[in-house]
Amino acid sequence: MIRSSPILRRMIQISSSKVAARSLTAQAASALRESEPMIRYEEYADVDWNNLGFGLTRTDYMYKSKCTSNNTFEQGQVTDYGNVELSPAAGVLNYGQGIFEGTKAFRGEDGRILLFRPDQNAIRMQIGAERMCMQAPSVQQFVDAVKQTTIANKRWIPPPGKGSLYLRPLLIGSGATLGVSPAPEYTFLVYASPVGNYFKEGTAPLNLYVNNEFHRATRGGAGGVKSITNYAPVMKAIQRAKEQGFSDVVYLDSVHKKYIEEVSSCNIFLVKGNVISTPATVGTILEGITRKSIIDIASDLGYKVEERLVTVDELMEADEVFTTGTAVSVATVGSVTYNDRRVEYKTGDELVSQKLYKTLVGIQHGKTEDKFNWVVEIN
Repeated sequence: MIRSSPILRRMIQISSSKVAARSLTAQAASALRESEPMIRYEEYADVDWNNLGFGLTRTDYMYKSKCTSNNTFEQGQVTDYGNVELSPAAGVLNYGQGIFEGTKAFRGEDGRILLFRPDQNAIRMQIGAERMCMQAPSVQQFVDAVKQTTIANKRWIPPPGKGSLYLRPLLIGSGATLGVSPAPEYTFLVYASPVGNYFKEGTAPLNLYVNNEFHRATRGGAGGVKSITNYAPVMKAIQRAKEQGFSDVVYLDSVHKKYIEEVSSCNIFLVKGNVISTPATVGTILEGITRKSIIDIASDLGYKVEERLVTVDELMEADEVFTTGTAVSVATVGSVTYNDRRVEYKTGDELVSQKLYKTLVGIQHGKTEDKFNWVVEIN
């Protein structure tokens, strides 16, 4: 049920023969105030859940809120999913003033709907907004917006084990500005899409290519926040790598060109013995929510975890390599190619990455004890 809002008065039309089967019980209905409209959902949307990739599927609703410069965001509302109207002089279109987040909703085997650490996404958006001179929603409003968008699109949440509902909170400079300056108005949106595996390989090990020509970020830039401006520059490197049969690209630092930073859309880890290492976030690397969670899980399982400068030579000598991210979860790397040298790594169910993956997914789906209090159940 979504509380009163003019844009939610569209009811899902169902035939009279199905009304009885899908209506609320008399007891539940009597508890509703007459002023509260509601959406009745089919249990699941008409989707081939067994062949769900990481592509955009149009869902029913999205969330929208606005604010002017140096103000707070108005109370947002869930609206029908649709296009957004912008001035041609909008800050996001002319100067790239925009940031986004990614989080997921999961359907547990017991039917519960679970979010994973949405407050951390909210905090990261605030940090990014400060760097990009933007207004940002409060943590509470961000989390509430994600919850509302999830419930409104509940029928698009895949069955247990078939995927997740990917939620994209988006903050843009929607106000018009001609000169290089912060936009006078900002729009906060949240939309959703059911997704499966991010990479076309599915759960098969990835084959990565170390690129020493293009750089994802530089010191003093915006590489450490989830700015929209970080992603277009890497498309050329990704395109070239995929044309050669690779899954994705590993980027090196722009100064010394010997320290690994991250993959195009995820963080990277390497394993050597009982030590797990990952590049330190020093302003050019995004602090992933999954990255942070895997560090905590690994430490809890007894592994030594190091956040430090990691050279590409160390990467080529590792026992095991894996990547982490909201979209990719935890993905095993089968090989890395650098300067025409290809190194293959351990694969199989006994990998460190697989232990971490199973623990993470178990927590996200409510099957493993959540000792960290990361999961948020939507009532």
